[in-house]
Amino acid sequence: MLLYIDPSVMTYAIQAIAGIAIALGATIGIVVRKAKKKVNDKLGIDENKNKEIESDDIVVKTSKK
Repeated sequence: MLLYIDPSVMTYAIQAIAGIAIALGATIGIVVRKAKKKVNDKLGIDENKNKEIESDDIVVKTSKK
């Protein structure tokens, strides 16, 4: 007995597997980021102490004719 799998079913299965992989990756990334933040807070580590902050000034030059 041979089984027939419709190509559209395989496409759907591949999309479902890819979606699950992407969702798991995003979830793991969020959990790791939150855990890292909690550990840094507990240890008193400031990630932003050496970063430079740029100002949000906007300069518009007008030309006179």
